[in-house]
Amino acid sequence: MPLYWFHCRACGGFDLAFSMADVPAAAPCPECGSSSKRQFGVAALIRPGSRAVRLIDATKRTASEPSVVAAPPPRRTVPITRNPLHRKLPRP
Repeated sequence: MPLYWFHCRACGGFDLAFSMADVPAAAPCPECGSSSKRQFGVAALIRPGSRAVRLIDATKRTASEPSVVAAPPPRRTVPITRNPLHRKLPRP
């Protein structure tokens, strides 16, 4: 069930849970009882699964523990052509 945030001018803000079909535009404040308007906020519809949590943890870990490189990457070899017409082509 989604949480909706309501703003009370006297007390501040509070969260209430309503189904999406039954959410009102205003609700009474649990502290002072005054009418509070519903505010727009960020949706939190899904919880991350274990794979997503592992990926987030690995991303955070690489910020402080970068992977160690044993050697530079191998050089790419450029194929050598023996065709004399290729000598006239522009080079990068």
